[in-house]
Amino acid sequence: MTDQIKTDNARSKAEQLPLAFSHQSASGRDDLLVSASLAAAVSLIDEWPNWRSPVVVLAGPPGSGKSHLANIWKNISDARDIHPEAGSDAARVAETGPVLFEDADRRGFNETELFHVINSVRQHGTTLLMTSRQWPAAWPVTLPDLRSRLKAVTVVETGEPDEGLLAQVLVKLFADRQLYMDDKLIGYIVNRMERSLDTAQTIVDRIDRLALARGTRITRPLVAEVLNAMDNATAGSGLDVD
Repeated sequence: MTDQIKTDNARSKAEQLPLAFSHQSASGRDDLLVSASLAAAVSLIDEWPNWRSPVVVLAGPPGSGKSHLANIWKNISDARDIHPEAGSDAARVAETGPVLFEDADRRGFNETELFHVINSVRQHGTTLLMTSRQWPAAWPVTLPDLRSRLKAVTVVETGEPDEGLLAQVLVKLFADRQLYMDDKLIGYIVNRMERSLDTAQTIVDRIDRLALARGTRITRPLVAEVLNAMDNATAGSGLDVD
């Protein structure tokens, strides 16, 4: 009897804890929500492989959708991830098919290797997509040949998402978890949150987890608690959240 009570107690406690489910959001091209801030970049993805330039840079602020678009393109093109470092095989990989280099301005690169990657792409008729917060002209490049190559790339901006897009994204992210939110609550979140698609994902995840942990429905006070905690964490770290 004692063992049964222990088992029941353990089961009860387990049922009160939110499981670390990996909620798979619909993230294909057909699920992409398009606003004016993303229109040019989405058109670019749709135009592949008929790009006017074989080398393209998606440039925009944190959370503006660069990684989402890059992932869609990667799935469409079957591109391989590269990081042009000294001694890497990035240039050789670029000879065989499309390649993707994300966060170029943040991760850094070997200038000579990136120069060879771009040459490989041009010589073998493949394509290179890079993402960056900054335009290539702002990258601290000293190699003259690479600077010349970067001047010839196509740069497409991804702008900061507007309130309408953020609201649509929040509705979609909650719906992916089978949660259907009141429009007023969505509006409350949008008015309080950072203008970032990445932040929208984080907010939905934390709200869902907190509601599961407490076994309660999602209310405005619960949402406010999550947003306040995120604001305090960001202020305390002093970091720029991407």
